[in-house]
Amino acid sequence: MADLSVLSGLRIGYAMTGSFCTFERSLQAAQELKNAGAQLLPIMSETASSVSTRFGTAQENVKKLADICGKEVITAIDSAEPIGPMSLTDLMIVAPCTSNTAAKLACGITDSAALMAVKSHLRSGKPVLLAVASNDSLLASAKNIGELFNRKSYYFVPMLQDDINKKPASLVAEFSLLPEAAAAAMKGIQLRPMIYHDIRKFP
Repeated sequence: MADLSVLSGLRIGYAMTGSFCTFERSLQAAQELKNAGAQLLPIMSETASSVSTRFGTAQENVKKLADICGKEVITAIDSAEPIGPMSLTDLMIVAPCTSNTAAKLACGITDSAALMAVKSHLRSGKPVLLAVASNDSLLASAKNIGELFNRKSYYFVPMLQDDINKKPASLVAEFSLLPEAAAAAMKGIQLRPMIYHDIRKFP
């Protein structure tokens, strides 16, 4: 079992963007970080915090994250901007990180609370961990994710080809590995393998 002791007392920004089908797994990972002793600062993009889907209402999802973190969720750009100047975080996690978010990070676009949180956090060169969830990760989004692979300070939760037959271009972070990936990122290590498929399901 991975040594997660580095997470105890660690100040982690936990940002969620709009891959709603992975919210349950993301919230479970947030709880695991909390259980490991991390201090979580919750952030949600405006889309993630305002859109209701079959995976829960906006109000329910915001409340769940707030309850886990024990803090009010940041949902606006101006509220996320002080994160870097006030040195509020040691590690920034985006989970889930949509392909839209990844593209904007690659291009330096800052038009949501989650993107501002990452930008502000990065001003000090601190690590950012992305949990990608996108149906076109190996198509249109591949170049943007690839750009972030090569960008200093970015790390990734290992990604699973979740359905190589019905969705061959889809990659979804293995959220159960998020705490281990966070601990590795704090040591400057990218957890590997970075991309794989589950041979138990898809031989």
